[in-house]
Amino acid sequence: MAKTVKIFDTTLRDGTQGEGISLSVEDKLKIAQKLDALGVTYIEGGWPGSNNKDIEFFTRAKDLKLSHAKITAFGSTRRKDTLPEEDANLNRILEVGVSVATIFGKSWDFHVHKAIQTTLEENLAMIYDSVKYLKSKGLEVIYDGEHFFDGYKNNPEYALQTIKKAEEAGADWIVLCDTNGGTMPHEISDIVARVCKEITRCPIGIHAHNDCELGVANSIAAVMAGATQVQGTINGYGERCGNANLCSIIPNLQLKLKYDVISEEQMQSLTSIARYVSEIANTHMPVNQPFVGSAAFAHKGGIHVSAILRNSSTYEHIQPELVGNKQRVLVSELAGQSNLVFKAQELGLDFSNDNANTKLLIEKIKKMEHEGYQFEGADASLELLIRDAYGKTEEVFTLESFKILVEKSANNPVVSEAIVKVKVHGETVYNAAEGNGPVNALDNALRKCLLQFYPAIEQIHLSDYKVRVLDEKDATAAKVRVLIESTDFNNSWNTVGVSGNVIEASWEALADSIRYALLGKQRLAPAEEHKERLGLLNH
Repeated sequence: MAKTVKIFDTTLRDGTQGEGISLSVEDKLKIAQKLDALGVTYIEGGWPGSNNKDIEFFTRAKDLKLSHAKITAFGSTRRKDTLPEEDANLNRILEVGVSVATIFGKSWDFHVHKAIQTTLEENLAMIYDSVKYLKSKGLEVIYDGEHFFDGYKNNPEYALQTIKKAEEAGADWIVLCDTNGGTMPHEISDIVARVCKEITRCPIGIHAHNDCELGVANSIAAVMAGATQVQGTINGYGERCGNANLCSIIPNLQLKLKYDVISEEQMQSLTSIARYVSEIANTHMPVNQPFVGSAAFAHKGGIHVSAILRNSSTYEHIQPELVGNKQRVLVSELAGQSNLVFKAQELGLDFSNDNANTKLLIEKIKKMEHEGYQFEGADASLELLIRDAYGKTEEVFTLESFKILVEKSANNPVVSEAIVKVKVHGETVYNAAEGNGPVNALDNALRKCLLQFYPAIEQIHLSDYKVRVLDEKDATAAKVRVLIESTDFNNSWNTVGVSGNVIEASWEALADSIRYALLGKQRLAPAEEHKERLGLLNH
């Protein structure tokens, strides 16, 4: 029978200490529900003794319908020379009404002397009294030995005394923290193994930081040495270089090492949850993040693609579907014919017998990438290019002209107006619109032109807009690449445009985005009253 490892998620507490991460109470409640769905055992909601936002979270979290996870409140041991029942921090944990408390204490004699400035004996009493007090109130208590590994390396006997005091006081878990993130995996393994021999009543956990890029490795080393709880965060968010990344730890433990962590169904939600938390936290996930990144199972080289078409195991260490991800084939100047054949199969098209046209398309793509296009991050533009090459698209609209007017007066902000004229199935339509800048004005004017034909276009929104200067030495005359991300709140897609004029590049990416929405995977039905006039009743 597989050994069980419990997951303790601290995204809502330790994760929010990462630079640029700020979560509202609503954000934290939404993420907590996703974490419960993922199957984590503990969700650390925050430190009620430190701020009112966390107090509100714990109050509102009582109404969450969680099926698996327990909400825990974080805090420190009692202050020196204070009775636990008089300690505001410990009592605040009790006041928020959680069933599980996580408290940390000092394991490193250096910290005892320098940080809290007390005696080694008083520190041991602080640990014992705090755990004992919370246990007497009926709480499950997880004791975090802060800086345990640094403390052990400096004074192993004292570090062991600190966690033995927590065990003696009745702690339900003892978690060893690599707070500075500087311990090596072999050290983690040796130290955890010894702790597991010394601490016999209490199960052991690991809390690793990523300052040496070893948070995941150290967590796995600890489990293999006997730890049965792992603390970490979604996407590795956290202070400095972050916490151990649960999105890598969970699949490594379960899929590689065969520990029992979460269910297969929950594992299949890992990618979507990682991306959901990233969106809520308003951060961009690294595309090459293992297991859940968009490039985790992406293939670019023609030889690689040719191989995975025969057997995906040639260049994939697991099936991406196991973690809710998917295989992607990138088409670029490095592409071979296999890349396009694979991409076509993804689109439900079969070009395998059209070698001549496929080779022409490959050459076209390579020429365009030489000019500055990049299709790796613009799948929607690539799909349109492929469909156009094989006559698998219809004209939704064609541009006749557009004009941009930008006006700035001395005491007024810049005003941008766009006039767009397009032809939609033989009918010329033009409209004008203002916007927050010329690109937004173009977007608004184009939408006004198309809205009467495709009212569902209102569902589409631009969610990201990036401009990259391709050759900086050309200064203001440089060619630029524009990447636009669009969404209908259920799906998102990316398009690209390149030009020496940023407006023209933006229009190209914008037009591709709308075309893809209307013709591609995001097809929107035209308004009923226009179907007959557009000849689409039987299309």
